[in-house]
Amino acid sequence: MSHFVIVGAGECGARAAFALREKGFDGAITLIGTEPIAPYERPPLSKETLAHSHAPKYVAPPSRYAEAGIDLLIGVTALDIDAVGKSVTLSDGRLIGFDKLLLATGADARPFPGTLNSAGRVKSLRTHADALALCDAMMPGKHIAVIGGGFIGLELAATARKLGANVTVVEGLTRVLKRGVPEEIADVIVERHRGEGVVIRCGEAISSLEEDNEAARIRLADGGVIAADIILVGIGALPNIALAEASGLAIDNGIAVNDRLQTSAPDIYAAGDCCSFPLALYDGRRVRLESWRNAQEQGALAAANMMGANEPILAVPWFWSDQYDLTLQITGLAEGATIILRRELGDSAFLLFHLDDAGRLLAASGVGRGNVIARDIRLAEMLIAVRAHPDPAALTASHVKLKSLLAA
Repeated sequence: MSHFVIVGAGECGARAAFALREKGFDGAITLIGTEPIAPYERPPLSKETLAHSHAPKYVAPPSRYAEAGIDLLIGVTALDIDAVGKSVTLSDGRLIGFDKLLLATGADARPFPGTLNSAGRVKSLRTHADALALCDAMMPGKHIAVIGGGFIGLELAATARKLGANVTVVEGLTRVLKRGVPEEIADVIVERHRGEGVVIRCGEAISSLEEDNEAARIRLADGGVIAADIILVGIGALPNIALAEASGLAIDNGIAVNDRLQTSAPDIYAAGDCCSFPLALYDGRRVRLESWRNAQEQGALAAANMMGANEPILAVPWFWSDQYDLTLQITGLAEGATIILRRELGDSAFLLFHLDDAGRLLAASGVGRGNVIARDIRLAEMLIAVRAHPDPAALTASHVKLKSLLAA
């Protein structure tokens, strides 16, 4: 009987395990996770977990794994892979053989230099345990300083403010959301935060972080000091590649895979936040995506290809972020775009379309309250997938339905 092993019990790994069963795999499946709880979804950590429910939002009820014949091993770490002998050594001493292996090891929060071993007032958010450790700081009268004006930093700022804490965001770049989000949309997000009382300071270089029993302090390069009860570091994530690298697998901004999610060892696959892959839609550009939907889609694709489907990566990148009553969504990759067109949706919501010199739609981004932009972003995603060259005048005309452009 074939044995498929999955290292990494997050969104991607769990989805892959269930997808194997849904696609008819009848061999043994072992899913290995370092955390002591069943696989859960990470997007709620910066929102619902802190604001409403401290319980994890499971990918599937823990009982479902046994029902599906999936051997879920939690609280144990994979220490070594023998790619030739096809076995994985675990931290509890077990040696598990495999016919096919999927690495879904995800990513860890990028630490601020010099704070790797901090266990006090300098914190980050990546796990459910991290979220629980922040709950006491998310309350009225507390001051939280957030380092990083990206998605995670601003989501944490929004949640902390909604819970009554005072918030200061410190960003080293000249504006927030500079990587991948157009300035017009970033300006809307900043205005919303400032309207809620969040202090946003951009272009600030940090010389050091300090903490003691009384407070945490950010020392700025210009001599200024920001004191807070807690410092939250939200400066991105690092792919978990140590296991793959030690096993001799190719590394390139993550575990390098081909367009079938195969690593440099044919029977070992990688998917989700931990891997980089070529996108044919963008001329084979190698990318690494840290997104909830990418984890889901690649988990399912890895399962299919482990079973011999040989299917390429076709999905269009998609990201979203909820902050207060605003939703920001981006589909595609805007790098290489030279034309930006704006489409008004009403109630201050709008979309931006990013096209290249030839008029091909490369990406679309939008912001608005609730789900007002969701349908048009989805249609834009479909246009991107077919490499469409839509009429620019139609893109900007709000009375012209994007669905009609897709039909054309």
